Amino acid sequence: MKTFIGKQLYGDFGEQEPGGEIAKEKKAMHDEDAWPLWEVFIRSKQGLDHKHAGSLKAADAQMAIENARDVYTRRQEGVSIWVVESKHIHATNPGESESLFEPAEDKIYRHPTFYDLPDEIKHM
Repeated sequence: MKTFIGKQLYGDFGEQEPGGEIAKEKKAMHDEDAWPLWEVFIRSKQGLDHKHAGSLKAADAQMAIENARDVYTRRQEGVSIWVVESKHIHATNPGESESLFEPAEDKIYRHPTFYDLPDEIKHM
């Protein structure tokens, strides 16, 4: 017969047997690999658009928003937060960028390189 001696720390739940239901729930709660990755977008006070601020892992959208607030707006620079689960973002393949963007090169009228700007206009 095997005897298990367990050490309990402050805040630990008592388990009847090692590896019981409570232990499995605690492991799942603290297992970061089980949490999805979220992309965070912040709109600053001066801007009208949301800009990508970074990524974080969270159990759900509400937790992702709260963590994003704590991590990315510590100095009160944001007025709006968007979080998107990374698996819902679709992007182009960098290896296919040449064929994807090539049709724009033969339409020179789309490139304002041959327009003359007056000297009064400093920034365009």
